Amino acid sequence: MSHTILLIQPSAKPESRTYSDYETKDECMEGVCKIFEEYLKKSNPSTPSITYDISQLFDYIDNLTDLSCLVQHPKQTSLYEPHNKEWIKENIYIMLRKQAGK
Repeated sequence: MSHTILLIQPSAKPESRTYSDYETKDECMEGVCKIFEEYLKKSNPSTPSITYDISQLFDYIDNLTDLSCLVQHPKQTSLYEPHNKEWIKENIYIMLRKQAGK
């Protein structure tokens, strides 16, 4: 279990900054996907079901003003390791590949 804090700033406005925390890194990656799905629902309110591919998700991530994670170091519980958008995309890809394999 690696407690993870997701820091997100969707637009250039500083007041758009927010954060979420998750019990695990994978829950955080799922949280990023859910944020994107909510964005798609708001952007397409008349569409009954939303589908997307990973490239659309990654484009969304790339277009956010800021997105980063702080992952608690498993050996030293008081330290958090920062990670950028590229790390987040890589871990989402790994998580989705695992889910597809099940």
